[in-house]
Amino acid sequence: MTWTVLSDNRTNDCNVQSEHGLSILLETEKHRILLDTGASDVFIRNAERMGIDLSTVDYVFISHGHSDHAGGLIHLMGMNRKAQIIVSPRAVSGKFFSKRRYLHSITAEWPEGREERFLMVNKTCVIADNLYVIAHIPQNHPMPQGNEHLFVENTDGSYQNDDFRHELALYTDGLLFTGCAHSGLENILAACPYPVHTVVGGFHLLDDHETTEELSELAKRLVKAYPNTHFYTSHCTGDKVFATLKGVMGEQLHTFSCGVVY
Repeated sequence: MTWTVLSDNRTNDCNVQSEHGLSILLETEKHRILLDTGASDVFIRNAERMGIDLSTVDYVFISHGHSDHAGGLIHLMGMNRKAQIIVSPRAVSGKFFSKRRYLHSITAEWPEGREERFLMVNKTCVIADNLYVIAHIPQNHPMPQGNEHLFVENTDGSYQNDDFRHELALYTDGLLFTGCAHSGLENILAACPYPVHTVVGGFHLLDDHETTEELSELAKRLVKAYPNTHFYTSHCTGDKVFATLKGVMGEQLHTFSCGVVY
């Protein structure tokens, strides 16, 4: 299994471009899966610079309806004519907004006229051999406090806090992709009925939201419940948050950045 970071907030490689978004190419023995598409066509341009052909991707997995994860899809559809798009119907139909700093739309633009390529997922299911999608994630553990800034627009123009029922997670060969983990890392792990050796994605733990004590307790619970699991994060995990988690999780916690191949 190989996974390559095509779009992320951070990069140490001057040959690729960063952005506020996330896109990872996951290659297994059976599938080539694009995990989210970033905010723009940056992931495509980075892939070209890295010699990666995205026209051969089999599946595109969209973790949720925010534009920093699904904004690049319209650019991919023109160059890849076969990939099936795995997404929640709530992600496609919803209108999403952030009130962080100021009110602004974070709704993704969806391709029109190619609905036959969309695999709308309403419940946890098997998509293909050893490729699973986890939906309707129970919210029994704490949710990220950064969610307080995120809203869904109602039909009457009012706003309500996003419950993230449009968020999906993907599992294959022991790897669990969390997208932004708006539903909470512990909740996503608890919803996965399969053995997980690697967790990849943003954790939506923003700096100056959870206290140091809350983060330390989360890290302790993860180490205790998943002692043999390695966690890779970037995108929406703050630098100070990462340092706090790392102090507890040690070699179980890793960072990733744009242009890196694992």
